[in-house]
Amino acid sequence: MSRSKISKIHPNSAGIDIGSEKIFIGIEDKEVKSFATFTGDYLKAIDYLKENNIDTVAMEATGVYWISLYDLLEESGIEVYLVDGRQTKNVPGRKSDVADCQWIQQLHSYGLLHRCFIPDNITRQLRTYTRLREDHLSLSSQHILHMQKALDLMNIKLHNVISEIHGVSGMRILKSIISGNHNPEELMMLCENSILKKKRDLVLASLQGNFREEYVFMLNQAVEAYEFYLHKMFECDKKIEALLKQINKDKPTPKDMKKPKQIRHNAPKIDNLHEELVKLTNGKDPSQVIGLTDKSVLLQIGETGIDLTRWKTEKHFTSWLCLSPTKHESGKSNKKRKKKGNTKAGQIFREAALSVANSTHSALGGFYRRIKAKKGHRIAIKATARKIAVLYYNVMTKGIEFVEQGLILYHQKFKEQQIKRLHKQANHFGLQLTPLSGH
Repeated sequence: MSRSKISKIHPNSAGIDIGSEKIFIGIEDKEVKSFATFTGDYLKAIDYLKENNIDTVAMEATGVYWISLYDLLEESGIEVYLVDGRQTKNVPGRKSDVADCQWIQQLHSYGLLHRCFIPDNITRQLRTYTRLREDHLSLSSQHILHMQKALDLMNIKLHNVISEIHGVSGMRILKSIISGNHNPEELMMLCENSILKKKRDLVLASLQGNFREEYVFMLNQAVEAYEFYLHKMFECDKKIEALLKQINKDKPTPKDMKKPKQIRHNAPKIDNLHEELVKLTNGKDPSQVIGLTDKSVLLQIGETGIDLTRWKTEKHFTSWLCLSPTKHESGKSNKKRKKKGNTKAGQIFREAALSVANSTHSALGGFYRRIKAKKGHRIAIKATARKIAVLYYNVMTKGIEFVEQGLILYHQKFKEQQIKRLHKQANHFGLQLTPLSGH
């Protein structure tokens, strides 16, 4: 009996195993060669690959170590397959770094490895700025907690009375306390009139405290650190603005743009952000999808780019986002398997779903509450996030305009489905449904 051999898809291939101090390169019929991780050694490694006529390499996505080498390989014209480590699990007994790179090369030569999603260069630039901005935002929020702790030590309860201690009124009062003004009446008058009309007595009572020197110093440190990170966020915004203008410099201004939604918290300080995003997406406006704003669209484009056709269908897209429901059935068994992991892109849609959950006039809000009643908050958020992701995918790939159905239309459709199901069950048991008078 003759056995058919598997043909090699990438005959001139190499496998690279990356570490913090060394990389190991495996080429077929050659001994494994190692190089240090300095830039000069990376360039020597690229020369070594070219000397052996290598036109494609595969390597695991290990932390951030792969990024520098990936960029250099890409610039040299060598095709790079960045793969998930789960694809390259080694055979038993071959666990050393040397064996790993040979195993990666062997799998890659037969086309058994699938690339991770790596966006284009422009998207990677935008991703760097948006992620850095989010890091600064996260750090600034920690210092808001430090402000509140300092106020608690002084027994100042202002943050229990006004909604945002880092808002205009709150920051005025904090800076006045730091400068040495500890008079509750004078501090109270620094609030906006809208606050004083409703909470004047509460604000005054909350500003009577114990202004010890060390607590005021602690408050000063927190305020300075908070404003430092706000300034860093602003610098990121300017970089993002410059990049958007560079990309869109030859694109015409879209006609019939809809009014942008209000961004309630931490809005990017970018001139004409909505217009720049609509230009970037070639006239499409995914910010009209419920739950999304220009800020969330900007973050999402930084993660996935504007060309979503890399994912063949919406199911491929939502699966990559880790938003797809998991299948528990395997043959006759019913084993529950939980898919691990999350993505930054998927988290953006989850946060959008959280805002939708409180909506009382949207179809998706009604969908969330129906799923929550059956399966709980966590699954309802994931399911709602998936629906938002599908709408986003359709807008970006097909130009489908999103039209909010409204809660009444959603409930009407759901009611019709329920009545149809009840009629079907009644017929099955030989019964007949009779509507009550007045219904």
